[in-house]
Amino acid sequence: MARNAERIARVYPDRRDVFLCHAWDDRAGAAKELCDLLVTHGATVWFSEYDVGLGKSLLTEIDKGLRDSRGGIVLVTPAMLETLRAATGIASKELAALLATDRVIPIAHGTDFDAVRDVSPLLGARSGLTTGTDLSLEDVAKKVAAATAAESAIV
Repeated sequence: MARNAERIARVYPDRRDVFLCHAWDDRAGAAKELCDLLVTHGATVWFSEYDVGLGKSLLTEIDKGLRDSRGGIVLVTPAMLETLRAATGIASKELAALLATDRVIPIAHGTDFDAVRDVSPLLGARSGLTTGTDLSLEDVAKKVAAATAAESAIV
């Protein structure tokens, strides 16, 4: 992810650090909380709840958001696992686009990587973070923000 992020940062300096892929049901809960924590810790985030204006095409704006982000986070919650099992939602399309790159970090929240691998072996094979007793959503945000800052500083 670091090499690709370096190239993207050089060519497109106005891009966001990360695109936040999440289940629709998480948009007002865990996804919003993670987005706000990432921003608090200095990361720039593309988040549909903040970045898709009224009257705009959701798919067109998501496409731009994916294009204009250096990396991606997939917030894997029980709701996201259901969305991915059904393979019909927008999050499935976002995940497919992110998996086609080298720039995706899965965050298991309220689930674990065994469950992620059961639904998406490709996503489950990526290095990521799991919230739980040892790591809060805020800890995850700090780690991701620090990693994106380090990648941005390389350029």
